[in-house]
Amino acid sequence: MSSTEYTELQRTIGQLRQCVGALRARYGDVPAVRRLANDVDRLDIDASELVRPVATPSPRQAEDVVVVPDTPYDPALWQGADDEGVGGYQR
Repeated sequence: MSSTEYTELQRTIGQLRQCVGALRARYGDVPAVRRLANDVDRLDIDASELVRPVATPSPRQAEDVVVVPDTPYDPALWQGADDEGVGGYQR
């Protein structure tokens, strides 16, 4: 987006903000006016992100990856543990 386009967009958002202010003065702080004000705020935020893009997260590093082996676990890990849904631990 060129600086001229961004300036025009900011000017238009400012006009929208003034119109919503006039609506608030006429109708008070009703939900519809609050939603319009929120929409204008969102437009302003989105417009600024077009000029300054949000940083993208870096790809995962190899050290972040945890390899889980396909081999069975040691049965001693489960010694004395309850089997859910099978009636519990029985001696």
